[in-house]
Formats: sequence, C-alpha cells, structure tokens
Amino acid sequence: MWHPDDYLAKLYEETKGRREREAKDESVPERRERLRLRLKQALGLESGAKEAQPLNPRLLERTECVGFVRERIELTTADGLRMPVYVLIPSDRPGPHPIAIGCHGHGYGSREAIGLAPDGSELGENAGRHSRFAAELALRGFAVAVPELLGFGDRRLRDDAAAGPETYSCYRLAVHLLMHGRTLAGQRIAETLRVADYMAARPDCDAARIGAMGYSGGGLVAGVAAALDERIGATVLCGYASLFRDGVLATAHCLDNYVPGLLEAGELPDVLGLIAPRPLLLSSGTTDPLFPVESVREAHRRLRELYSETARDAVAESGAESGNGAAAAATESGAESGNGAAAESGSMPELDIFAGGHVVNGTRAYEWLQQWAGLTF
Repeated sequence: MWHPDDYLAKLYEETKGRREREAKDESVPERRERLRLRLKQALGLESGAKEAQPLNPRLLERTECVGFVRERIELTTADGLRMPVYVLIPSDRPGPHPIAIGCHGHGYGSREAIGLAPDGSELGENAGRHSRFAAELALRGFAVAVPELLGFGDRRLRDDAAAGPETYSCYRLAVHLLMHGRTLAGQRIAETLRVADYMAARPDCDAARIGAMGYSGGGLVAGVAAALDERIGATVLCGYASLFRDGVLATAHCLDNYVPGLLEAGELPDVLGLIAPRPLLLSSGTTDPLFPVESVREAHRRLRELYSETARDAVAESGAESGNGAAAAATESGAESGNGAAAESGSMPELDIFAGGHVVNGTRAYEWLQQWAGLTF
C-alpha cells in the first residue's frame, strides 16, 4: 500500500510528457540548442565555467612498447587540478595520427585501459574487462589519450589511495561537488575536453580526426563530451548506453552516474542525439547486468529516429537556402522511409551486440573507428 514504486513510475512519465510537449512546437535546431544548454546547466558546467587555464603539459615518463610509444604527461585542467594522461603514439607509421580519447570505467584507472596492472607492470593476456582497448587502438594507428578520470587511480582522495587499488573516491567527490552546484560527471567531461585541446595541439596528431571511446562510466564521459563538442567526430560507447530508466534508475550504481535534473533535459537517447549527424556506435553484451541489452536496443531505435529527424531538417534547410526541389523531394522521401538522408549517407547510429557481459569487446569497435579515420592496413 505504501510502496512508492507507482509514484516513481508516474514521475518518470510526467517528466517525459513535459519534455514531449515542450519539444512539440520547437524546430529541430531550437530543441537541440535548448537541450544542450540544459545539459550544461544540469552538469554544473555553467556554474563552474571559468576562463581556461594554460595546459602547461609536462612529460613524466616515456616508454618504448611494441607498436607504439607510451608517454605519461600531466596537464592543468582547472584551477588547482593537474591530471595525468597516458598518450600512446604509433611507432610503425608516420603522423599526424588520428586521435582517440579513451575513457576508462570503474576499476583502478587509466592503467587498466592500456593493459597495465596497478603497479605499472604488463597484464599480458589477462587484460580484464577493459580489454586494454586503448593499446589496441594505438596498434591500429591511433594516437590515444587516456585521462586518469577524477576519483580513480592516482587521482583519488588520500585516504582512499591508501585503501587499495580498486577503491574509488567517487562518492565523496560527487557529494562535495553537488553541494557547490557542480557534478562529478561534469568535472570529468570538462577535463576530458581539455585533453582533446592538448591532443589537437600536438604536431604528431591530426586535429581534424578526433574520436572517442568510453567504457561503462567512461561511456557517460565520452558520450556527453561528444554531445557537447563537435570536434569529436566519431564515438564508441561500450557497456553503457541503456535508457536511464532501465540502467542507473533500475538498480544501485555509483553516485557519479547521477546528475540532478538531467531527466528534465532528456533521456539518454535525447542526450546522445546531440551527436547527430556524426558517427556513433553502441556496443553491448547480451548478459550485461548493469546496462541491459534490450534497453540498449530501445535506445538505439530512438537514436535512429533522432538522427533521421536531424538529417531531414538539414536537407530541408539546404533546400530552402538553395531553392532546390530535389532537396525537398529527398526530405519527403526520408520522412516516408523513417530513415531519410541519414541512412543514405551512412551516418545512422550503429549497434554492436556481442555474446558476453559488462566488458569491452572491440571486435567491431576497432574496425569501425579505423574505417571512420581512413586507416587501412
């Protein structure tokens, strides 16, 4: 009688209804701009916005590996914050190299994404759930940057760092930032975009080809970073992209997943829809217990609708500017097919479902990013 389940379900549907009514009378550009602004506000990026600090990069170490050079550098990301970043540069081909920003999930931090143990030793075949995806991208021709996301690895609070490598500082960081009108997700996203600034300025990197790949909580960082910054030309999200309703709202997740007021702005497909028309790949395991595969399928279906809508609007706008009847005809044809120009141009979001759980499976993702970047072997 007193269980609040129905209340929460009603609250979700009411919020969804408000979003739909608000969007009904807006043009596609108006809706996208409103969502982008609300997203920044919810993340606390507006309240925390200050003039960018100089990056002041400093090389900490440099190691020759098989197929790439591994550097560790540190950057200034905000007033009072320095971030260590692993940078992997291919050694078997000349630059400038396309860039991939790799965002790790929960674990012991950036070392896990490049195939290192917490002490810096090589993991070898036992690469864990991250599948050393950053190293795999470097071996395929990408200059890869792997930031140490705030709260993990070497960027934990001091007492957490003393408690063992798998201990996180997410909760305490998140609650402190929330009390200041900011969010841990927003802080990580802002810092990741500073890493993009650094990589784009390197002479051995190609600033016109910046991709991002995120796993689990790193999928939140990579996906929203791409939604907010059009420099990110292609995005892969592994083990993340279910609806909020079925993932972070359905079971207990780390506090870093929660952003006050975010559902007022949109569900996850609405947020990721801001990436359109840029390429997007969702990768999900059939037995992922945290971000259920059927919900990822539903998110993908909604994203296809949003990509089609964005493409039809772009074609219509182009036709209006040029007076081109063919453009208008393409728009009408797209509306009838449900896919429109996006499907014809190959820019519809893609879905990779693999047999497995909450892990990175790069079988499709690596090839997909290579094709986008024009890398051939």
